[in-house]
Amino acid sequence: MKKNIETDVLIIGGGPVGIQASRMLCTSKPKPRVHVVRPEDYSMVYCAIPYAIEGLIPLEKTFKKDSLVTDSGAELVRGTVRSVNARDHIAILEDGREVTYGKMLLATGATPFRPPMPGVNAQNVFTVKTEADTRKILSQLARNAQCDTLDPGAHSKPPQKVVVIGAGAIGIEQALAYRANQLEVHLIEMQNHVLPHLIDTDMAGPVTEQLANAGVHLHLGTRLESLKGDQYITRVHLSGDETIDLDPEHDFVVISIGMTPVIDFLDASEFERTSDGLVVDKHMKTSAPDVWAAGDCVAYLSGIDGEHLGGKLATNAVPMAKVAARNMMGTPTAYPGFFNGAATIVGKLRIGGTGFTETFAASRGMKVYTSDVTTTARFPMMPDAGSIKIKLIFEKESDRLVGAQVLGTEAVAERIDLLTFAIQRGVTALELSELSYSAQPWQTFFPARNAIVEAATLAVSMGQEQ
Repeated sequence: MKKNIETDVLIIGGGPVGIQASRMLCTSKPKPRVHVVRPEDYSMVYCAIPYAIEGLIPLEKTFKKDSLVTDSGAELVRGTVRSVNARDHIAILEDGREVTYGKMLLATGATPFRPPMPGVNAQNVFTVKTEADTRKILSQLARNAQCDTLDPGAHSKPPQKVVVIGAGAIGIEQALAYRANQLEVHLIEMQNHVLPHLIDTDMAGPVTEQLANAGVHLHLGTRLESLKGDQYITRVHLSGDETIDLDPEHDFVVISIGMTPVIDFLDASEFERTSDGLVVDKHMKTSAPDVWAAGDCVAYLSGIDGEHLGGKLATNAVPMAKVAARNMMGTPTAYPGFFNGAATIVGKLRIGGTGFTETFAASRGMKVYTSDVTTTARFPMMPDAGSIKIKLIFEKESDRLVGAQVLGTEAVAERIDLLTFAIQRGVTALELSELSYSAQPWQTFFPARNAIVEAATLAVSMGQEQ
């Protein structure tokens, strides 16, 4: 029988939060005993999963090394926590072992949301987050590829079909991965444009065009109504009486419409929560004694207006982990809130967004004005100059930047990072128009016209007219 465990700090979860926090805690003085409990065989680079499905990299390349935890001196425990008694500082593992801790960090993450309808757990309905999820999809693709090879008439059969529900970044990246495998792909989105949480309708046209050029069948402004079938789904019903028939032996459905925090094993009487996750204060402290939480299992606030906002991104999880670790070490640190800078890629087009979209700002009761500018990504005379389009969103009352979107052929994520920093610092249109910048023929437009400065300068004149 395995022995019970005593530790100074128990971290439940071995993803980005668990890795970051364990390293910080184990390099602090005095150095605590740290145990990290991880249910999965591997922590994964989740955003690389589509490229493993596409075949660009082997799945094993997405696995993080255990040494990211153990090299700092933390002990990695393979297992799942069944319950927590926060009052007595005890966590119980599924194998019956008890872990007695001084402090605890919850880093349990989130799992893909499945809508509450019949058929969502059928054998040909998948989500994408874990190694197991990915292996199921790879197995489905490999099985069909093998059948095509063994069957001399396979070329005459219709291509394997997949229906992807949700046209956010994950859904789009999945759709493109399946197109790379020569599947017939249907991408379903209930909003009237793709990437609705990242960009506005007026920025979505080039993205839609890239998807169409890739052969993706787009169903915009369309809702999933039902899935028909028992063990396997054979028909997908969409709004507007639209249906997509599936061959249960070959075709499948991928659901990518959000995430649900992994917190059900926690006693609701001890841990305050919302539907989006555990409630924490600005120090990442939960309502339970000596327990902090960070990452996708947490519900938190916007850094722009201080109201609740979803923010289930690894780029939020890591700084939250740093804040939690510092407070656990006795160094008061506050988390400023979510700004949600993010980027993705569709064909040759890079897409990024940060802060509020124009649509979302309006839904929060914020009055805004916008400006946009398009330039080439390099000096126009340079080969493959490409393009950059920038949209800036400013609050009318204060002129501060509250959102930005960038479409381009290169250097999009870097611009989004700069604009996120400007939002964090409450930079106004006038201040952004005074940005000092660099220029070089291969990397920027002409020195006299930086795209961000141009858009901010235009916004200044617009703001003065308000």
